[in-house]
Order: sequence, then structure tokens, then C-alpha cells
Amino acid sequence: MVRLTYSRPQPLPLIGNLLDLQDDVPIHALERLADIYGPIYKITMRGKERIIVTSFKLFDELCDENRFWKVPPAALVSGPTPPAEGLFSARSSQSPDWIQAHKILMPAFGPLAIEEMFDEMYDIASQMVMLWARKDSGANRVLVSKEMSNLTFDTIALCAMDFRFNSFYQGQGQAHPFVTAMSNLLLNRSNSQQLSSMLKKLLPSTNEQLRKDAQYQKNLSEQLVKHRKDNPTDKKDLLNAMIYGKDPTTGETMRDELVAANMITFLVAGHETTSGLLSFALLNMLKNPSTLFAARQEVDRVVGKEKITSKHLSELIYVHALLKETLRLTPTAPAITRGPRPENKEDPPRLDRKYELPREGSGIVCLLTKIQRDPEVWGVDVEEFKPERMLDEHMEKIPRNAWKPFGTGLRGCIGRSFAIQEAVLAVALILQNFDVAMDDPSYEMKIVQTLTIKPKDFYIRPTLRKGVTVNSLQERLVVGTAASSIYKSLSIPQENQSDESTNKLSITVAFGSNTGTCQALAQKVASQARQQGYQSSVVDLDAMTGNLPTDEPVIIITASYEGQPPDNAARFVAYMEHLKDPDIFNGVNFAVFGCGHHDWSATYQRIPTLIDEALLKLGASRICERGSSDAASGDMFGDFASWTEKIMWPALLSISPRQSNPIPQKMKVPTLDIQISHQGRDTHLQQNLKWGQVVEARRLTSAGQPEKWHTMIKLATGMTYQVGDYLAVLPMNPEGIVKRVIQRFNLPWDAIITIKDSGTTTLPTDSPLPVSELLKGYVELSDPVTRRVIEALIEDATNASEKEELNLVLGDEKSLQEMLDRRTSILEFLEQNPTLATDFSKYLSLLSPLRPRHYSISSSPLVDPTCCTLTYTVIDALALSNTGKKFQGVTGTYLRSLKPGDQLLVSVRSTNKVFRLPSTPEQTPLIMFCAGSGLAPFRGFIQERAVMIKEGQRKLAPALLFVGCRTPTGDGLYLDEFAEWSRIGAVDIRYAFSRAPERSQGCRYVQDRMLSNKKDIIELWKDGAKVYICGSKNVAQTVGKAARILVEESAKEAGKDMTQEELDDWVKARKNDRIVSDVFA
Repeated sequence: MVRLTYSRPQPLPLIGNLLDLQDDVPIHALERLADIYGPIYKITMRGKERIIVTSFKLFDELCDENRFWKVPPAALVSGPTPPAEGLFSARSSQSPDWIQAHKILMPAFGPLAIEEMFDEMYDIASQMVMLWARKDSGANRVLVSKEMSNLTFDTIALCAMDFRFNSFYQGQGQAHPFVTAMSNLLLNRSNSQQLSSMLKKLLPSTNEQLRKDAQYQKNLSEQLVKHRKDNPTDKKDLLNAMIYGKDPTTGETMRDELVAANMITFLVAGHETTSGLLSFALLNMLKNPSTLFAARQEVDRVVGKEKITSKHLSELIYVHALLKETLRLTPTAPAITRGPRPENKEDPPRLDRKYELPREGSGIVCLLTKIQRDPEVWGVDVEEFKPERMLDEHMEKIPRNAWKPFGTGLRGCIGRSFAIQEAVLAVALILQNFDVAMDDPSYEMKIVQTLTIKPKDFYIRPTLRKGVTVNSLQERLVVGTAASSIYKSLSIPQENQSDESTNKLSITVAFGSNTGTCQALAQKVASQARQQGYQSSVVDLDAMTGNLPTDEPVIIITASYEGQPPDNAARFVAYMEHLKDPDIFNGVNFAVFGCGHHDWSATYQRIPTLIDEALLKLGASRICERGSSDAASGDMFGDFASWTEKIMWPALLSISPRQSNPIPQKMKVPTLDIQISHQGRDTHLQQNLKWGQVVEARRLTSAGQPEKWHTMIKLATGMTYQVGDYLAVLPMNPEGIVKRVIQRFNLPWDAIITIKDSGTTTLPTDSPLPVSELLKGYVELSDPVTRRVIEALIEDATNASEKEELNLVLGDEKSLQEMLDRRTSILEFLEQNPTLATDFSKYLSLLSPLRPRHYSISSSPLVDPTCCTLTYTVIDALALSNTGKKFQGVTGTYLRSLKPGDQLLVSVRSTNKVFRLPSTPEQTPLIMFCAGSGLAPFRGFIQERAVMIKEGQRKLAPALLFVGCRTPTGDGLYLDEFAEWSRIGAVDIRYAFSRAPERSQGCRYVQDRMLSNKKDIIELWKDGAKVYICGSKNVAQTVGKAARILVEESAKEAGKDMTQEELDDWVKARKNDRIVSDVFA
């Protein structure tokens, strides 16, 4: 028998692994150590060793009830044995208290008993939905975790002890004192290994508050028991069962102390876990909208307009599966603890026949958040939310112990059926009556942990579905079917407009955008519409879900991201895909403009095309043919302007019954009412970004080489990332170009500007700020001119000959295209044509809002989850416009200017879900191709592998990295780091030096090195390797050509000739599966 030494982080004298466990969310620290040390590791806490298990294989063995049993969490059993032990916190299943309570309460949690609690569950859930319905839709911002906590706390209280805490009617933002006391106690226990908690416990006031909280819980539970005894009832609830029920073996009843202890158990465990489940379920549905609409369709089919009954719940198969999948990904009790049974005679007990286990101590912590994401059980898509995997036909294939969110064995959760019935009812009621949207569409899951976990700061906005009113909802909840008008349409009725607004033709512009480009286009067309007398509004596409107007046209502008919708359009797209009624959008008039990049040929314009075709099939009328722009052409704004002017506006005019005057061929440029003074004021902050702080900044390349930099950033508290993610950075325009603008318009350098709010701008309005700050931080100064911009500027010509010359350029498509290809900025155009009398107001109106730029993060959170690094190129070269002036990349220049201690606005953005490290690093090899700063994500990949190997002593599958650069001494990036990582086996790196090919086996470029080393590539591919490409369009194309050569040669060796079409099909079939790319401009 082999005896293995545990992998582990090195403990320090006295404090053990205390520093390794510091995290705002303690479970994240254990997960991070699991990523490093593998499926089983050991840590030392407060002088005691503790074993952590994170794989299904080992957990499956620990579920053997003949050898192992539940050990309660150390945080619950610290200190002396209490006078009475509740079911959850009893030290063992041999405790007399546990045995007696379990025997008496099991019948009270039987199927019939749970079904009889339905009406009381319905009562509390109805309170919640009625409160939502009565709130003004604009102010109905709901903190999900608090609302679900109110729901489940009141439900368990009413069902278990016929007591109403009336949590929904507490003061705004207030919880019942029991919940407050419970939260304080649980948080203290959960954070027992956090330095901040340890320091707080040194304060007498902290310990006194904890004592008061515990006493309050005890007093309340005892009062409830006394109240029932003083006021007996025949109700068959849990409290009566505990007071009057008899142990079938001994005939004894539970003593009052034990009843009170279990009252606390039910009030805490009975509401805390279910509220987390419901919170995560709503979040998962909203982040994966197709599941939201699948669940809603099921509720509509099964329940329809009727009052929900207990009989309906068993038919909501998909809703059950959705909740189960939520519990798989985010088990609200994220760990269970197991240990050897006293009857286990193994000496010593062993796990997997090789890991010796202590017979006494703190037990073995089984990390469900990792065990239930084991790719060996759930597949490579283990991180994705897929309720379908929980349907019966799929679950039958899953090992018995792979899904254990309610614990296992005799001490598994006694209230499992109660929790599921309560959760299914709540989800069904919400979906039946409300459209639900995230308050912040860009919200990414953050966790708050007590002993359980919940999403942190997650807000939703529920609005009543079409046809559901407060009165009809109340009627349905009380007596059954509501008014017959419910669900006649899925569109929310428009509110009555004022007399002034009814005199205008309205238009809605909806956009889907991750980077801000489509939003900027939407603002432009809305601004044009207002100038033509339209009342226009701009919303994200998700706001149009179930809300497409029939009394005004809708202009939709959206992009695709690897064939997927933008974050703020995912819900709308999923909604469209689930609709079947061919007449549902009768009366809707729409036009679609799509943005894309032809390098993603397989999915180019997929989302705009899908929306355009779906709307047509569902009864809507197309105003005009779909417009499109290819970002590769470099003139997206020009393409959009051409489409709006030549196609969209003329077509819209033809169907606008109240617009009698034709749209002029040259659109009016919106003007801004501005005031300029000489007093300085602070700038305004941007939204959806948080302040990070520069920790380190250094140049990576030598003098004379194109600049590449490394910047480390301390992230805001609560901001987390995964290897491969992006960091969105909101830059500031370079000072040089800001000075040029100020000089061009002859403005004082310390000028103050106030923009009057006319509804036509996204710039800060009615708030004075320095002109220099406005130009630095709010507008794009480098965006190229378009045909429409040139037309608008020509109107300001004061020189007749110059005006004629410019009009000639506009009339000559070849000359115009040459100008556009040079990407001349608006400022450069004005500088080249000094007689143009364009004023500053008009110039500002022509500029787009400043957009955040996305950079691949070049570090791994396993090194430091609070910091990330960026590796980037600083563009500083002659402008393409032939002006002789330098073009400076906006964000690279900005980042280069930052020094340690400087702050910047950033946000972590998830990468394409397939551009991730494999979930099975021991089995899946990697092949990576990049050039220049395209190395960034791969540095993060290899850094993560290095931590796993060096600290976790893990044996990983091979990783082969091809890197292109000029020379090893000039622009070789992180050479020493990669040399060390290569030495320990984290990577096998193959360079291609374009100016020193003798240092790279005669290969100048990555594709040359590919072909030279084809044997190694083919061997890893046959072993199941995943291929990653990161770099410019040229890198992706040349690597793709070389890959096709390798495929073709391999086919010939096997006796088969492949046509070009077959080669293309071969690559397409594997794209976004085994071949993934991240191509940047």
C-alpha cells in the first residue's frame, strides 16, 4: 500500500496557514488553494491540521456511511458542549439529543406534511409579489438577497411555528432583529480565520454584542415555545411535533431546551440556505436569459393564468432542474465535513488507499463548490449554467454522490423537500407575473459569505408583465384566474404621454454593446432624430424585452461577439429565440444595423441578422434593409452615417404619417448651448467602473524598439478575475492632442464649460467643468472623419475655392475612400483646412463619447487575487493621415503615464467563455501562438500553471508556446520568467525572431516555427491539445494558413487529399471547441 504525503502550502511558525486563508470570501481562499494543490491538500489553522478534499473521486469514498460520518463544522462546535444540541450542530449522530429530535421530526418532514404547508408558503410568497407590484416601476429596485431572506425567514416561521415576523413590513432596509443577530453570529463564525475578525474579537464590545445576539436568539426561541404551550393549537406544525411528539423508542418528549435549540436550527438553516438558492437562481437566469424564458414558458404552459397550486409544482420539471443546477454551481452550504466513524477499524483510516486520515480532530472538509464542478463527472462545460443536465434522463447517468448540496447520509438536510417546494413556488410566482431585469446589466457575480453564501449587492427591477395589474394580480392570488386580458400581448403598454409629447413623432433607438461603439451610434441617430423634430429615447436592447412599441419605429444597433450577443442584449435575444407566435409583433416597425468584424467569418453579423430575421418572422414590419459595417474596413461611423442618410431616414419618412417635410439630404448637426468661464471645477466620474491603483509600471523593451509596458494594478475591493479575462480601462486623451484642440478653437487653457441639457448629448450637462478635463476624459479625439462629418464641416467653409475643392473630393469616391483610409481625425481635418469656421460647440457635437478599452489580463489570480497585470504596446508613430504629426494610442499612452500610487478607472470583463484554460489541466495539453503583446493572456496561463507545479507539486499536461518578436534582447518579453517556467515544466517555449532568425532555428515568424516544429504540434494535437491564438489579424491569418498546411500534410500521409473547402470545414468544425482565438486590432 502506497503512503502519500499531502500537498500543502508551507505553514509558518505559530500562525500556520493563516495568511493563505485571508479573503473577503473565505471559501474563495480554499478554492484558490485547491487550484494550486489539487484534489486533496492539508492546511494548519490554530495549531490543528485540516484536510481539504475537492474531487468527486475522493468525496465519493467519503460518502460511504459504513466508514465515515458527518462532523459538524468547527465554527459551529467551538467551545463547550451546549445544554441542548440542535439537529444541525449536534456533534454526532450518536448524540442523544440528535437521535431523539431526528426520530420525532422525520414524519413532520414527510411528503404529505410538506404539501400541507403549501398554503402558508403561498401566503408569504404572495406578500412579496404584491409588494413588488405596488411599487412604482421606476423605483422598484430590489436587493435580491434581502428580499429572499425576508421570504424564507417568514415562511419557515409561519410553517414551523405559526408565527408571523412580518419581515416585509419592517422599516426600509431593516431586517428583523433575529435575522440581524443571526447574521452577526454566522459572519463571526465564518470569518474566524480572518485577521480582521480576530482583531475585532479583541474588543470587549464585539464579544459583548455576540453574547447579546446569541442570548436574543435563545430568548426568542424559548418565548415561542412558551407562547405555544400557553396557547395550544391543533395545528400539525413542527413546533407542536417538537413539544408533543414522542420518541417512538423511549416514549419521551423533547425537553424545552432541546425544542428551543431546534427552533434556532430551523429559523437559521431553514431560511438562510433557501434564500441563497433563490438569489443565485435569479442571477443565473438573468445571466443566461435562454434559461429564464425556458422556465417562464414552462410556467405559462403549466399554470397559465390560474392560481398556482401544489399540484402544479410537480409539473414544473424545468424549474426544478434550474434550481438543481443552481445548487450544483453555487451550493449555498459550500462545504460539508466528514470524518472516520468510531466503528471504522482501519488503522489508520485511509482515503484512496494511500492518504492517511486522522481519527480525531477537525474532520475532512469537502469543498462542494469544487466537487460539484469536477469535469471528470460533469464534462468540459462544467462552469456553464445548463439546467438541462439536471433533467431525469441526464441525471440517471451521473454518479450517485456527484450532487450533494443537501449533505449526505443520515445527517443530510431534513428539510430538503421543504426548501425545494418553497423555491419552486417562489420562482413560479415571480415568472408568472413579472418581467425581471438586472438593475446593472454589467453586474458580475460577487459573493458574500456567512456560513452560507449569497450573491453580494445583486439588485433586480421587477415590472408586471403585460396585462397584469395590481388588482388582477391580487384577484388571482386570492381567488384564482384573473381578468381574461392577461397575456394578450407580451409588450408593456406605453404610459400616456403629455400633450407636448403627443405632438411629436417618437422613435426608440435600442443598442447592444460591450465596448460602447454601438451605444455611440445609437446616441448619434437619436440626436439626429431630435434635430428633425422627433422625440427620441435611447435604451439598451434588454430594456426592449417584452416591450417593443407598436406606436413608434424602433432602430436597433448591435454587435456580435464570437456569435454571442452583447451583455446588454443577451436577454432580448434569448426572448426572441423562445417566441413562436407569428403575429406577436404585428404593428412593430423596425430597422437593424449591425457591427462586426469579418475575421470571425463563421459568426460575422450573426446577432444583427438573427434579430432582423426573427422580428420579421414574428410579425414585425421592416422599415428598410439591414445595414452593416465591418470593423476591418476602419470606417464604422462612416458606414453607419451612409446607411442612416441614404437608406434608413428616407425609408422611415415614407412610413411616418405625420412627417410631411422630407428629411434634408444633409442632416443638421445638433448644437450644444454652452457657456465658457474661467473658474475651475472638478470633473465628473464615469459609471460602471471602479478605482484601481497602479502598483508597478515598467518598460519591457529596450530603447529604439516599439514600446511595450508592464503595469500591475491593485483592484477595487470585491473585484475578482479569472485567468484570461479582460480589464476594461477608461483612458484619458493625451495632453498633446488636447492642447491642439484648445489652440484650434482659441480657448483659454483654464476655460470652464457648462453644457446645457438639451437631451442631445451624453456629455455632463448643467455642471461646470474645465474644458481640458472634458477633452481629456469624455470624448474621442482620434476617431476618424466620415462622409457625413465632412459634409457637416464643409458647411462652415469661408473660402469658396476650398469649399469647391472639398466638394469635389466628396463627389469622387476614390479620393474620398483614400481620405477615409488614412483615418484622418476631425481635428486633423480642421487643421488641414484652416478656413473652416466650425465653432467649438459643433465640434463637440461631432465627437463620440470616450469608450473604455479592453486589455487581456496577463497574470493569474493564484499569485495574488487582489492584483492583475497588463502587458501592452504603446503606439507612437507617424499618423496615417500624412500630416507629419504623431499618432499616439490613447490608452497605451495613458497607461504609460501612470506611476505607482496613481489611480485609474477599471472593470474586469469576462473573456469569451472558450478562451479559458482547460478544466482538466493534467489531461489536456496546450498549444499557443502569439506575437508581441499578444503574449499577455498566455503569460497569465503559464503563470497559473507554474503556481500549480511549483507550489502544488502537480504534474500537468504539456504546454507548447510559440512567440514571435524581433530580437531576444530588444523586445523579448519576460525572458527570465519564461526561462524559469520552462525549467520547471510549465511551458515549452519556441521563439521566432524576425531580425535574429539564427537564434530561432532559422525561423523568422511564428508560422515558420510552426512548420519547422510540426511533429511536436501534431503529436500534442493527437493527445487532445487545445489550441489558442492571440494577436493581430495578420497573426491569426498566417497561423491559420500554416495550420491548414499541417492538416493537409497529415491527411496526405493518411492517403487522403483535402480540398480547400474541406480544409476550411475542418477548421470551422473545431473552432471555439479545440481551436480558440482572441484577435485584436
